[in-house]
Amino acid sequence: MSAVFDPRALAGRAGIVTGAASGIGRATVQALVAAGADVLAADLDAAGGEETVKLAAGTGSSSFAPVDVAEESCVDALVATAVERFGKLDFAHNNAGVVFAGSPLHEVTNEDWERLVAVDLTGVFYCMRAEIGAMLESGGGSVVNTASGVGVVGLPGQGPYVAAKHGVIGLTRVAALDYAAKGIRVNAVCPGSIETPLFDEAAAADPGLRPLIEAGHPIGRLGRSPEIADAVVWLVSDASSFVTGQPIVVDGGYTAQ
Repeated sequence: MSAVFDPRALAGRAGIVTGAASGIGRATVQALVAAGADVLAADLDAAGGEETVKLAAGTGSSSFAPVDVAEESCVDALVATAVERFGKLDFAHNNAGVVFAGSPLHEVTNEDWERLVAVDLTGVFYCMRAEIGAMLESGGGSVVNTASGVGVVGLPGQGPYVAAKHGVIGLTRVAALDYAAKGIRVNAVCPGSIETPLFDEAAAADPGLRPLIEAGHPIGRLGRSPEIADAVVWLVSDASSFVTGQPIVVDGGYTAQ
């Protein structure tokens, strides 16, 4: 049986998922709990995070903790809470992020750039730094960062987002090299366009958006959050024990074109 679907594959493992209130983060918490892990589901959105905890079912468990990944002290407190609650930190999925509405580079404002980079790149750095410190104390672990398909290619009008996601992959590779001999694996998952509440909201405002995005994916549809969650579960499980420093692209063929 695949580690992704084995209800005891992650028994005894404990970790953190950020951006857990909806979409990929929620699906990942559900998948990890189904595989036997104990998960601290973290997000700025307390109501959404608590709903994720209610929806997660399996041989593992979950609980909610608030976090703003753009605030160093909040991230440090989150990791300390996880270690206090579980006695260790075996894995982390750094998934929290924001999106950019889009504009040509010369029209990008400082505010747009700074907010996007603060959450999508610096927030991942804060999380990795604190989590890896805890994992060194625990004797090892697995970190998975959410990058993007546009972390490996460009996309017009998305300078801040593309730059941040390329940066996430760079941090992932460096950390993988820094800690490979210390029992810590670091990888990134790179989703294509995924069916999430955020995408549904954008599609409702622009009826032409969905067919345009679907046409860009050779598989002929958008991805689903559980498809990304399954990749994360594999990356934190022993089934991927020889995989580190890799951007795992799950994008329906988008970047293969």
